[in-house]
Amino acid sequence: MEKHLTILGVLYIGLNIPLIIAAVIVFIVLAGSGLLSGDVNGIAFMTGLATVLFYFLLFLAIPSILGGIGLLKRKKWARILVLILGCLNLPGIPFGTILGVYTIWVLVKDETVALFE
Repeated sequence: MEKHLTILGVLYIGLNIPLIIAAVIVFIVLAGSGLLSGDVNGIAFMTGLATVLFYFLLFLAIPSILGGIGLLKRKKWARILVLILGCLNLPGIPFGTILGVYTIWVLVKDETVALFE
């Protein structure tokens, strides 16, 4: 199960780093398009929208990255966090479902539970 925990930690980190990159790109594109418009209302709206989307994407990515790091370090709290995130991934057909099922399968096994105690 050690190998599966390592794979799971790397998956949660690796699949969410691009989300942080996407958050930065979305912010730059939306805020930049508002600035290019030259309209004061357009700048305010697009900058506000860019900020909201940026923080929303960070809100989605950061718990998964922290959970992945915690799994790699075998922290007890990380098992619970990633198990919750795995359940939340289940509706995301097909990749979220696959990741969610794999997460639940790995983290509820008795071998895995024993590694975190």
